[in-house]
Amino acid sequence: MKKKNDYKIKIWVVDVDGTLTDGSIYYNDEEKEIKKFSVKDGIIFEILHFCEMKIMILTGRESITTKRRMEDLKPDYLYQGIKDKYQFLLQFMEKNKIAKEELAYIGDDLNDLAAMQLAGFIGCPADSCKEVLACSDYVSSIKGGYGAVRDIVEHMLRKSGKWESVITEVYTVKL
Repeated sequence: MKKKNDYKIKIWVVDVDGTLTDGSIYYNDEEKEIKKFSVKDGIIFEILHFCEMKIMILTGRESITTKRRMEDLKPDYLYQGIKDKYQFLLQFMEKNKIAKEELAYIGDDLNDLAAMQLAGFIGCPADSCKEVLACSDYVSSIKGGYGAVRDIVEHMLRKSGKWESVITEVYTVKL
């Protein structure tokens, strides 16, 4: 049974490269792209879905590897190849009547900065660029690609006093 969303945040916007990954891109001999994703971040998608919060993956690069990983994680929205994240997100928010305080943004680099200003909550990995670190509400102690997204969402759920009850309900375990 799903828990009613009683959080201010309705949607989490998450960047990929440097946030869900460590920012490295590898090419094999067949010139296929390879990225590393942390399963620690993956589990938080299940928790957000349980809390009835939506997840948008918003990335400036187009990648088959990202598409494949998102087939496992099942975000509500997957937008790749978005060069102007600010305009894209602004239009999305207007179309879907999403207020600033209902949006959280997790990013790490300069191409996220403008779009981050649309969010009521901004989080970033420990190894984000200086400008993103300066504007974030919460800076994870974890680097991108190693569970930073999970840490940021967990921080918000703990801050709201909901973490333990959500974990108990999702995983039927008493903390």
